[in-house]
Amino acid sequence: MEYPLGILMQGIADFLLPLCRVTGMLMIMAGLGARNIPMRIKTGLVVMITLAAMPMLPPVTPPDLLSAAMFVEVFFQIMIGFALGFISQMFITTFVLAGQLLATQTGLAFASLADPSSGVSVPAIGQFYLILATLLFFIFNGHLIMIQMLIFSFETLPINGQWWEISSYWTIVEFGGWMFATALAIALAPIVAMLVVNLSFGIMTRAAPQLNIFSIGFPITMLSGLLILWLTLDTFLFHYDKQWQHAIDYSCRLIGC
Repeated sequence: MEYPLGILMQGIADFLLPLCRVTGMLMIMAGLGARNIPMRIKTGLVVMITLAAMPMLPPVTPPDLLSAAMFVEVFFQIMIGFALGFISQMFITTFVLAGQLLATQTGLAFASLADPSSGVSVPAIGQFYLILATLLFFIFNGHLIMIQMLIFSFETLPINGQWWEISSYWTIVEFGGWMFATALAIALAPIVAMLVVNLSFGIMTRAAPQLNIFSIGFPITMLSGLLILWLTLDTFLFHYDKQWQHAIDYSCRLIGC
C-alpha cells in the first residue's frame, strides 16, 4: 500500500495545528499546567485531546508544512490556546493574591511555601487559598469546561480563519482588572478586622506606655489573623463562583462565542 506525499502532508497538517492549540492551553492552564505534573502525563493528555478533536475539524488548507504561512498559523494556534489557558491561570491567581494580602496584614508573610504552579515562593495563606481553589476547580469540572471551550474555539476561530481583533486582546486586560478587584473583595473583611485589632493595640499603647507592644502584639496579631481567616472562610465559595462566571464570560468573549 502506497501513500502519496500529498496525503501524508495533509494528515500531518490536520494533526499538527490542533495539537499546537491544545498544547498552548494545557501548557499554562490552571491545575493541569502545574510544573509538578510530569511531562509524560501532559503529553498524553495533549495527544488524546487532539485525536478526539480531529474528526470534528475540516481539512487544513494549504497543507504545505514548510511554507511561511504554516509557521505563522502554528504560532497563531499556540497563541489561541495560550490565551485560554492564561485566563484560567489568572482565575486561580486571584486567590493567591488574596492570600498574599491577608498574609501581609496578619504578619504571616514570613511563612512562605513553594508554589508548584509558578515555581515561586508565596505565603502560606496564599498557598492554602491556591490548594482550595484548585480543588474546587476540579470538583466543579473546571478542567472539562476549559477543554470544552477549547474544542468550541475551533468553530468560532477555525484553523486558517481570521486573525483576532484588538478587542480580543483587551478582553484579557479587562479580566485582569477583575482579578485584582476580586482579590481585594476576598481580603477586604479580614483586612478591616485586622485594622480594628491594630487600632486596639494602639489604644493600649497610649493607655499603658510601659507595655512592650512589640513582644505581645505580634503573636496576638497572628492568632487573630488565623481566627479571622477561619471566620471569613465561608465567603470563599461565593467569591469563587462569581470569579469563575467572569472567567467563563471573558473566555467566551475571547473566542467569539
